[in-house]
Amino acid sequence: MEASIALNVLTVRAAHVFEEDEAARTRLAKALEVDGAQVDGFMDTVLATAGRAKPWRELLKRIERHGVREGLAKQREEVTERLLQWGFSMSTSMVSNAQRIAEQDGLRRFLSTTDGMEIDADETPAEGVTPEPTPEPAPVEIPKPTPAQKRTLIAIRDNGVKLQELRIGRATVEVEHGDRPRKDMVQWVISQGWAKTDTSRSLFQGQPVTLTAVGETILAG
Repeated sequence: MEASIALNVLTVRAAHVFEEDEAARTRLAKALEVDGAQVDGFMDTVLATAGRAKPWRELLKRIERHGVREGLAKQREEVTERLLQWGFSMSTSMVSNAQRIAEQDGLRRFLSTTDGMEIDADETPAEGVTPEPTPEPAPVEIPKPTPAQKRTLIAIRDNGVKLQELRIGRATVEVEHGDRPRKDMVQWVISQGWAKTDTSRSLFQGQPVTLTAVGETILAG
């Protein structure tokens, strides 16, 4: 993948994560203005979106210093090392544990989203040499899902799937009708950008999961 294309893909993905984080913080701030409002669900959502946004903020800073290819490689290396160093010890503080779980989830999602991105090295034309015209990008290849992935997409489209977390760190998948897909499969298609959650609602209330344009295209293929 050309560096310019990769930068665009990464920037778009980062912007989406940042928007979710900002929206979650705005909802929490509004809830805090209401006397007696139950804010636990809003706080949980902020922890989750902050955990997802953190590695992307770090990535963009690395790209500014090192370029797309090296910046992504360095960020993935550090994220992997951070996950390995965390281990399994837990704090006596429930808030600290919730924050740690959210950050770990964010790091895993980052690695999953950026996995397999092969970026070409940047090429700087020699002085006085006119660079060749940039060729038109190749048509985007629609991913071909496995049977299990396709069943998950169909369930998200037809069964009213939502992610719900009645206890911190214990998310479950609920449906309005029909078969309930596996949680890990739902989270995987979300991490690939095939589906998305409605973060305007808290995880305590349940966040509806819907297909993105990519997910709909995959099923239509």
